[in-house]
Amino acid sequence: MFDSLTYLQLQQYWWIIISLLGGFLVFLLFVQGGQTLIGSITKTNDERNLVINSLGRKWEFTFTTLVTFGGALFAAFPLFYATSFGGAYWVWIIILFCFIIQAVSYEFRSKPSNFLGKKTFDAFLFINGSLGVILLGMAVATFFKGSEFFVTEYNLSKWQNPLRGLEAALNIDNIALGLGIFFLARVLGALYIINNISNKEIYVRSVKQLKINTIFFLLFFLFFIIRMLLMDGFAYDSQTKIVSFESYKYLHNFIEMPVVLVIFLIGVIGVIFGIFISAYKHSRKGIWFAGIGTILTVFALLVNVGLNDTSFYPSTFNLQSSLTIENASSSKYTLKTMFYVSLFIPFVIAYIIIAWKAIDKKKIDINELNNEDHIY
Repeated sequence: MFDSLTYLQLQQYWWIIISLLGGFLVFLLFVQGGQTLIGSITKTNDERNLVINSLGRKWEFTFTTLVTFGGALFAAFPLFYATSFGGAYWVWIIILFCFIIQAVSYEFRSKPSNFLGKKTFDAFLFINGSLGVILLGMAVATFFKGSEFFVTEYNLSKWQNPLRGLEAALNIDNIALGLGIFFLARVLGALYIINNISNKEIYVRSVKQLKINTIFFLLFFLFFIIRMLLMDGFAYDSQTKIVSFESYKYLHNFIEMPVVLVIFLIGVIGVIFGIFISAYKHSRKGIWFAGIGTILTVFALLVNVGLNDTSFYPSTFNLQSSLTIENASSSKYTLKTMFYVSLFIPFVIAYIIIAWKAIDKKKIDINELNNEDHIY
């Protein structure tokens, strides 16, 4: 049965897989969001250590998913990887640096030989959770707004802006999505801390931060979504492969792919419901509703920008250089080989769920932290 898959079906399949990985990545950014809340929800060293160790048990999930997301993009759509990572290298280098200092911070923060001091590594965690997340969000926003590059007939890409990707910060829509994901990460971080930590003071402060950051998240998210639905999108003809502007393209995609629209709406409702029950109904389970909602919402947005004859990485310098799942993908043989490997993904997800449950079998508190052999 699998041998009958067409080249286009394999390309669509891998864009769907990448969209799903993107959804999981944004959900797991609760670690980064929680890192930016440390100064707001903790007052003592014990409380600070408690929050950092709670987040520290999950930081590798985010890091691994980021690497997997990037790896899948490289393997399935190498021309995108070469164009974006090779051209907009400053923004990607900064994002990579932000995640490197996160790993270093968790590993060396509490080491006896830490000559920089805990506050230095705590500052690194804040940088990772703020600058790293905002830039990542702005980079994703270029899927909708486009970038300045040119691709030759030999698939050699040339970046046309000397800022090398940092020019994305000059676009209001890119900024809106970057800040929207930043505040969403803080919302998810607060929800995770509410669920994972047994401490009354931290709980009360987390609920307060949840309410505050939800307002900013909704403002930036709704601004971006409204702009996205009303803007001209980048469509291509399935026969001639010619790229052109189409009014309300992303709105049309939702209408023409109603399943994707339903997934998007369910995701948004899930996020709002998770926030509501934790902020106003004293529930500690909001992270699961908001987390699943985040995955579905991001998944639907990425599917929207990649399928239905849409350029997922448009060029504002030369419209015909825009990348699509058809002209940017690997060979059919590579995609088919990867397809068989992807059949193991459910087993990986099952392992993550089992490992997560093992880590969280008991809510973390000060007593457990004092008896822990390894602390961050």
